[in-house]
Amino acid sequence: MKVDPWKVEGKVDYEKLIKEFGLKKIDEKTLELIKKVSEEKNEKLHLFLRRKLFFSHRDFDIALKEYFEGKKFFLYTGRAPGGKMHLGHLIPFLFTKYLQKIFDVNLYIQIPDDEKFLFKKNLTLNKVKEMTEQDLLDIAALNFDEDKTFIFKNSEYIKNMYPLFLKTAKKINFSTVKATFGFNNESNIGMISYPALQIIPTFFEKNRAVIPCAIDQDPYFRLQRDIAESLGFKKNVNIHSKFLPPLTGFEGKMSSSEEEKAILLSDDEKTVKKKINKYAFSGGKNTLEEHRKYGGDTSIDVSYIWLYYLFEEDDNKILEVKEQYESGKLLSGELKAMLIEKINSFLKQHNKNKEKAKSKLKKYMYEGKLAKQMWKKIHE
Repeated sequence: MKVDPWKVEGKVDYEKLIKEFGLKKIDEKTLELIKKVSEEKNEKLHLFLRRKLFFSHRDFDIALKEYFEGKKFFLYTGRAPGGKMHLGHLIPFLFTKYLQKIFDVNLYIQIPDDEKFLFKKNLTLNKVKEMTEQDLLDIAALNFDEDKTFIFKNSEYIKNMYPLFLKTAKKINFSTVKATFGFNNESNIGMISYPALQIIPTFFEKNRAVIPCAIDQDPYFRLQRDIAESLGFKKNVNIHSKFLPPLTGFEGKMSSSEEEKAILLSDDEKTVKKKINKYAFSGGKNTLEEHRKYGGDTSIDVSYIWLYYLFEEDDNKILEVKEQYESGKLLSGELKAMLIEKINSFLKQHNKNKEKAKSKLKKYMYEGKLAKQMWKKIHE
């Protein structure tokens, strides 16, 4: 197993990562507190929490305690353009949208249109720019609070971040980033300085930053916790998701560059059907007779896992699907058909939202209440 911000290999042992990274599981007490806030806003506890797709945290219990004492936090997440967006990329954004809604807080979405250029040898700035514009529309299509959300590109907002970048970079020595990220003599100096830039949005407010992200991004924010208080800010809080397994099984994570592993947000209905039927790893038996007799294995069946984590909101329905598949009443092909229908329905609505996203994007980036405040503000 290898898990870092740029590569995930092998079958991920989440229990091991909790111990290695010094994290806490999201326990029932924490879930009850979030559920209480959700119900006050007439919302159900999010699917990602009920099904434990978001499974660990660092100090989210402290952020909740402060919230109930009347101290608000703010949210920060982001997306580095480096390929077409797939379903897995949406998980932190969908969960962040839920947190923004129930806690009624500001959200900062960083688009580091410099990161992948620095880390990928054959990627040009023009290609990054092209991918950035598509990513922005996919993110805007998710419909965040227009007056409490600021989406920014590093290349545009760097002037406002630069004073804080200098102060942050001065606090972090090479031995620290080398130990944290594995930099070596082949690493260019842009790569080495980049982690300081990813930390900056955690300093956009004096309140505490809460960062929903996949667990591979955690090293950046451990770095922040070492220096935040010396700069006059609070240590950030993280809440981590597992990886949605790739179509091919449980090794590594989804990749836009490997067709057989992911469903892209740009895939049409025929492509979705073809990919699921051809590549989705099945927990069914080899023959119809064996499957009817022994049933399927939902713990390794990707179609079931995707339905469980993302697409079947109804808890009773997903339990029924599990029971029928494991008893042999439901076949692998039928399970895949369920997933295909759910994905195509989701993507159809997403693309409708995407068509309307250009006007929303202007508000998120320049014209909304928070965006206007951030463009006026030069951080000192």
